[in-house]
Amino acid sequence: MREIQIEKNESGQRLDKFLKKYLREATGGFIYKMLRKKNIKLNGGRAEGKELLQPGDVVTLYLSEETLEKFRGIHQKGIHYPVTKLDIIYEDDNIILVNKPAGMLSQKAKPEDVSLVEYLLGYLQSEGKWHPGDTFTPGICNRLDRNTSGLVIAGKSLLGTQMMSELLKKRALDKYYITIVEGVMTQSSLVKGYLSKDTAVNVSHIFGEPGEGRVYIETGYEPICHSDCYTLLRVKLITGKTHQIRSHLASIGHPVINDRKYGGRNFKDLKHFLLHAETIHFPKLPGPLEELSGQTFAASVPEQFEEVKKYLFRDVK
Repeated sequence: MREIQIEKNESGQRLDKFLKKYLREATGGFIYKMLRKKNIKLNGGRAEGKELLQPGDVVTLYLSEETLEKFRGIHQKGIHYPVTKLDIIYEDDNIILVNKPAGMLSQKAKPEDVSLVEYLLGYLQSEGKWHPGDTFTPGICNRLDRNTSGLVIAGKSLLGTQMMSELLKKRALDKYYITIVEGVMTQSSLVKGYLSKDTAVNVSHIFGEPGEGRVYIETGYEPICHSDCYTLLRVKLITGKTHQIRSHLASIGHPVINDRKYGGRNFKDLKHFLLHAETIHFPKLPGPLEELSGQTFAASVPEQFEEVKKYLFRDVK
């Protein structure tokens, strides 16, 4: 028999979801069978699995240690995630804001990849803030292209992940990017369109009219300064779709500098295109995340971005 007291990080989810994470090697059929046979109880009584867990609840598993070890996947406790230096902008009990460098994947594209997710788990594991085998695994809430740098939101707790994901879904977060584009732009604007992604070649296309496989997008931009050939832009991402900023700006004749996929010309010895998720502004938030209400967080631009900016706009007053 094993008793599990629900902590804050496990609360707010259904009992069956919790059990599927705790007994990660067990089938759903096995879990529901144990619930029906009262081999799994909640607060000493019968449970169906749809109950929402609260801090202090007690889940009792009337299972042998051998069965628990088998279905828990105990071998996973031996996993050690990679550790690298991360530029952490903000951290509390529920979320982490990280300044992702250009060249790092947000999450795995192939099983052998190492991404920001693995580095975050490595950081939390090394700090004793999370362990493989815990019922909740932290993860990122928004993704940036591999070669886009800047702010990524990660959920440390179930509550933090759920609330951040909901804010992103409702477009309640103000997200601003900074980039350098080809051509001269002097007026702020809000551009709209319909985006279609060609998954075979990982390229997005912009259309003026709706159609099959097309999703509506909005991108706002404001010129900061310009030279004879380039413009430094602040971009507000209103909707967030694959390659939205890159493809949308290219569609109006202003590709991001060095973004060869969308028509940008090679620029000196740049390894990446220059697009950086610079700031995030939080709306009013309730309860445990109230301290984030109205706060704005900024991530410094990469050194190479800053060098190119100073070079291109050196004569701008």
